[in-house]
Amino acid sequence: MKHVSAFTDDALGDLDAVALVDALRTGKVAATDVVEAAIARTEAVNPVLNGLAHATFDRARAMARSGGSGYFDGVPTFFKDNVDVEGMPTMQGTDAWEPRLKAQHGAFPSFFLAEGFIPLGKTQLSEFGFSAAAEHPRLGAVRNPWDTDYTAGASSSGSGAFVGAGVVPIAHANDGGGSIRIPAACNGLVGLKPSRGRLPIEKIEQYMPVRIVNDGVLTRSVRDTAAFYREGERIWRNRALLPIGAVTGPGRDRLRIAVVTRSVKRDSSPEIRGLTLQAAGLLTDLGHHVEYLEHSPIPASFADDFLLYWALMSMTLVRSGKKIFNETFDPTRLDNLTLGLARHASRNLHRMPLAIKRLRQLRRTTDKFYRDYDVLLTPTLADETPKIGHL
Repeated sequence: MKHVSAFTDDALGDLDAVALVDALRTGKVAATDVVEAAIARTEAVNPVLNGLAHATFDRARAMARSGGSGYFDGVPTFFKDNVDVEGMPTMQGTDAWEPRLKAQHGAFPSFFLAEGFIPLGKTQLSEFGFSAAAEHPRLGAVRNPWDTDYTAGASSSGSGAFVGAGVVPIAHANDGGGSIRIPAACNGLVGLKPSRGRLPIEKIEQYMPVRIVNDGVLTRSVRDTAAFYREGERIWRNRALLPIGAVTGPGRDRLRIAVVTRSVKRDSSPEIRGLTLQAAGLLTDLGHHVEYLEHSPIPASFADDFLLYWALMSMTLVRSGKKIFNETFDPTRLDNLTLGLARHASRNLHRMPLAIKRLRQLRRTTDKFYRDYDVLLTPTLADETPKIGHL
């Protein structure tokens, strides 16, 4: 077992993002020192964790010197390498084309930077975010800071590893089928996938038949995640959704909580099931109404439908790579999972329309479920964090 920690007695210390904001505003630390500390931490742990996709350290230093605006002004962070950031390449966790710097920010990066963050660069992910572990055959594996024999999860692996190790207190992540939640579970972090439309979405996601990808953050504290959404609403808000506002403590309402330890395919491992039931017991002790359900409210057809939709995304990228990325795109350099998913889609195109229809109709299922319950408590993963090489 090898535990990798970036925490040390520097300007970052063990502060979360909210505490760091207070230290910056009161003059206890300077933004320039904070950024230098984060750069040093990145350089110290990245050779082992392998979470860095692209570095912009000099740019971060310049931003720290010039100052900015926004609640998180001066707080260092990273973007996940599947969104466009001006002056950085977007490589989607692969090396299947030549990197080229982007001319402008995407929708979410513009929003994220408006909160005041200073990006040190981009973090690694599994190729196109398809795998639950980032283990590229040439780019290498992203390792877990708690034990480097294990995966950091995916697809937001680099962000999870760096926040978990203490490189930065908060980092960008996004989630279609678990890509915020899985790294949070593997690295002991807070990972919230927000409601659809809660935050600005990228153009490519607007054209998806079923919009499943949402951007967000990985943090080490609940209050950091709450502050991110609070400040975000001051910059951009979807009027179709109720506001979040300032979440400063527990609510007074007692909740109706359903507990499920079985996925649509199988039950969780004994340890994961036990930990889930332990969390349910704590909620009962806090006065909430907890009910144990034998089966997931999601129909069994979901697993195959989601796999098919997942495969459709891969097939689209494989077939249109030169147009989507650039003319240097070489599909022979893609990993086996990407190519296997694309083959699965091409062999099952006749099943796609009904699969997409059923996925869209799941809103009705969940709407009905949440008439009876406020919260569904489930494990994030059915098994313990796997070792590198398991997938």
